[in-house]
Amino acid sequence: MFVFEFMRNAFLASTFIAITCGLVGVFVVARNLSFLSHTLSEIGFAGAAFGVFVGLSPLNGMLLFTGASSLIVGTLSVEKSHREASISAVSSLFIGLGILFLSLSNKNASYATNILFGSIVGISVAEVNQLILLSGIALIALLAVYRILVFDSFDGVGAASQNIHRNLLSMFFLILLALSVSIGAQIVGSLLVFILLTLPAASAQYMGRSVPSMLAFSLGFALIGVWLGLYLGYVTNWPVTFFIASIEVVIYLLSLIYNRWQTN
Repeated sequence: MFVFEFMRNAFLASTFIAITCGLVGVFVVARNLSFLSHTLSEIGFAGAAFGVFVGLSPLNGMLLFTGASSLIVGTLSVEKSHREASISAVSSLFIGLGILFLSLSNKNASYATNILFGSIVGISVAEVNQLILLSGIALIALLAVYRILVFDSFDGVGAASQNIHRNLLSMFFLILLALSVSIGAQIVGSLLVFILLTLPAASAQYMGRSVPSMLAFSLGFALIGVWLGLYLGYVTNWPVTFFIASIEVVIYLLSLIYNRWQTN
């Protein structure tokens, strides 16, 4: 399998994608931003389609749209009572824009499928290098705010009492989330990127008893999903995204069963 360059590129890129999404996902789940990550993935679809329309790469289009939109969505979603309605409105708008840009760019249905569901097997060396660079930036940014982010995400009341600039931290994390969405979409597509950002972390919450242990479990579950998904996609010629999604769901169900067994 590794005699083929495209498989080596796919495994290298997917490893960095899984590391980024697995670690960032723990804070996505802790901060109750799963629905927002889903919205950003749909905005990423519009960004990728816009990139194709104006001659940019889909990834650069995603970075442009998700980065700008994360701040807009974050501002609209400050009040919990209006959060879901505002996110749904923004999501609907950008899905429509994505379809419009694809239509104007005269791309066929298979190209749209690649944006929506990913196409990691066809990734080039230049794209792998770009993903590694972006993953490195995301991980460095996460490390820079790790301690204060843990405090704010898992003890919001305590963080508020310590005069932490929570709004500024929230905006910073939203930009980090937007970057992670754009990175993760390269393997599972813009439509399903929230799988890698939420399911490994949700499973880790049932297995870990501390933040470091949850990060370790989430990272491991994300890597298992993408590595095994790529292997099964190679031997069966079925979509890699299908296997990654199925594996992560199975891991989540097993973690849930284990947690209930431990509780009882």
